Amino acid sequence: MTVRYFAGARAAAGVPDESVELPGAPTVAHVLDAVRARHGDGLGRVLAACSFLLDGVAVRDHGAPVAPGARLDVLPPFAGG
Repeated sequence: MTVRYFAGARAAAGVPDESVELPGAPTVAHVLDAVRARHGDGLGRVLAACSFLLDGVAVRDHGAPVAPGARLDVLPPFAGG
């Protein structure tokens, strides 16, 4: 699967996107655990405030299954006016 980072999440991860391969039947929570382990506490703190899109659909249930080839977008809160 591909994880794409935006704004502050991109800065914390240090990459705009990356491939994540997990065994079995991974969930969004498994993917988030894997990227936290890969990138450390800085990204972990950002992820706590983020919203997520799984294949373009908002996902709030981190127990949602992630299909092979899926795309998870990591969207930190945006400021604006």
